[in-house]
Amino acid sequence: MMKIRLFCAAGMSTSMLMEVIQRESTAQKLEVEVSAFPISDLKNRLSDIDVALLGPQVIYAYEDAKKFCDKAGKPVAVIPTQDYGMMNGKAVLALAKKLAGK
Repeated sequence: MMKIRLFCAAGMSTSMLMEVIQRESTAQKLEVEVSAFPISDLKNRLSDIDVALLGPQVIYAYEDAKKFCDKAGKPVAVIPTQDYGMMNGKAVLALAKKLAGK
């Protein structure tokens, strides 16, 4: 099972994206667990993830997130603004799979 964690500022739109990704993973018959958290929780969530994805609204936190993720051996990326805005679960899931090497 691939564990994807989405990190953002408040969580409203990321929670919607989380549901879209989960539906897409079901459609692709993939075992995926998706959760959304505030960016401030990233350090505390690294032991239980395969991929960390940041919402574009917290791009300012990417460099710090990358340092924490690199140290923990976890891939991290910022979700492209267009995919985030369009709630493109298929594209975001493809990004997560690529980062996780799956």
